Amino acid sequence: MSTTMPAAVTAFVEAVNRHDESTFLDAFTADGFVDDWGRIFTGRDDIKAWSDKEFIGAEGTMTVNEVSTTGNATTVVADWRSNWANGLSKFIFAVDGDHIASMTIREG
Repeated sequence: MSTTMPAAVTAFVEAVNRHDESTFLDAFTADGFVDDWGRIFTGRDDIKAWSDKEFIGAEGTMTVNEVSTTGNATTVVADWRSNWANGLSKFIFAVDGDHIASMTIREG
């Protein structure tokens, strides 16, 4: 287990904190998905529609508190602040090379 974020996850967090929608969306694989507390958004269009309201569009920021990486799975516990929701959240990323195959969001 490592406490270092893979480059794909680091770039993703930086894009989110800059509210950089294009880089955020480009971070995912073509068939990537977001699992937000059991709600699944697959592919660029679905992820964008979700993000427009609840993530980038909500001017969200992630302050990373903890990181652990095992294999291609990286878990980031971060303080999430936005116009939509706030609080400690767990973001579980499946990394595929330079991209994110999935991001699962749960209570931190």
